[in-house]
Amino acid sequence: MTIDHLEQQLNDFNPLVRKEALSELAKRVESGEICIPEAKPEVNIHFHTFFSFNAEGWSPSRVAWEAKKYGLEVAGIVDFDVLDGLDEFIDAGETLGQKATVGLESRVFVEEYSDKVLNSPNEPGILYFMAQGVFKKPDVGTASHTTLSMMSETARERNIGMIDRVNAHLGEFTLGYDADVLPLTPKGNATERHLLLAYDRKSKTALDGRASSFWSEILGVPEAEAAALVANTPEFHEKMRSKLMKFGGVGYVKPDRKSFPSVDEVIAMARGMEALPTTTWLDGTTPGEADMMAQLELMTSKGVVAINIVPDRNWNIKNAEEKAIKVAKLADVIEAARAFDLPLSIGTEMNKGGLPFVDNFAAPDLAPYADEFVEGAHFFYGHTLLARWANFGYFSKGADAAFGSDRKARNAFFAEVGAKAVPVAKLYESLRAGAGEWESASLLDLVR
Repeated sequence: MTIDHLEQQLNDFNPLVRKEALSELAKRVESGEICIPEAKPEVNIHFHTFFSFNAEGWSPSRVAWEAKKYGLEVAGIVDFDVLDGLDEFIDAGETLGQKATVGLESRVFVEEYSDKVLNSPNEPGILYFMAQGVFKKPDVGTASHTTLSMMSETARERNIGMIDRVNAHLGEFTLGYDADVLPLTPKGNATERHLLLAYDRKSKTALDGRASSFWSEILGVPEAEAAALVANTPEFHEKMRSKLMKFGGVGYVKPDRKSFPSVDEVIAMARGMEALPTTTWLDGTTPGEADMMAQLELMTSKGVVAINIVPDRNWNIKNAEEKAIKVAKLADVIEAARAFDLPLSIGTEMNKGGLPFVDNFAAPDLAPYADEFVEGAHFFYGHTLLARWANFGYFSKGADAAFGSDRKARNAFFAEVGAKAVPVAKLYESLRAGAGEWESASLLDLVR
């Protein structure tokens, strides 16, 4: 079987097919048939997978494989509202010897910012938020499991309501959630981007070659422009999304306090899983992000221990004036993160076409922060490794005894563990042998 075929099997919706393909690829690496480069000082811990939406259709196994093949120092997945990729990605990382982390992303309501737009455009009080460094799913019956289930169900209801509203507007053909959308997902967790793909595909089959003229009318553009859009999937989907689903679109309904869980509920959910509550930042241009020192003071008081940014959208900008503003804002938020001792979680998402596989760490606007980006990824991996194998995660009794309220020292410890650890079976066995008994100094000696 060719390598290309095995790589395609990594995206199969059947988990056994994915597992066998990854195992075969790992064997070919071990035999020397496939040459893997040394790890580079580059990280991406914000890949979405096909469990929420990946523009390439990549599974967690495929993300882990591509990360290993490229030479990422640390790779991490972050899916919306579910942890369906958790076990697969961690297992794939351990199979390949790839440092791996897992996160969960959703939107939350922040009461203290109910009158200000944060990082969800045109939606006051709504904040994208993460649980990072997730290493286990919540037990059934726990408060964390209840919150996670509620998040997934709320997303489903939101999608169905949006389809009903968009269908009523389109008129000429309709989308069925079960028939047209769910087959695009491996476990039924659809996002807006699945809806876009379903509308795209169905219009091309249901309209008998009239898709361009139909979308010309719906999107309010000349037919020639509509034809060009239909032929350019990423731009077509973004145009549909802005016209039909986002603020001002026929499918849009303004969220309120009841539309999403509160930030406090999601922080409690993360803590219940011993994961790391992680706030997120857009670009510093909204009212809610105008004073990040104030925002981070609030978030850390609630239990946030890290912050996520997406560097590519803050420097890789054609308009020079806009770029200058956002590069300056990027510097400001990183300085604020330093002030609160918040490690950085970064990555490129890959949940729409055209996004890069990894940030350009050599770009002049990012190079000053490259070491901090890598250190942040090491921090999340160090926590994941020790929580999974040694019962010594960020919030463990052992970490509390070693570091108390010294956040800087705690962060530095997990970052050093993540940097020095070599992800091989011998390390996991050693960590597990002393689980619950480890002290921080002994753990550092082991990974060094």
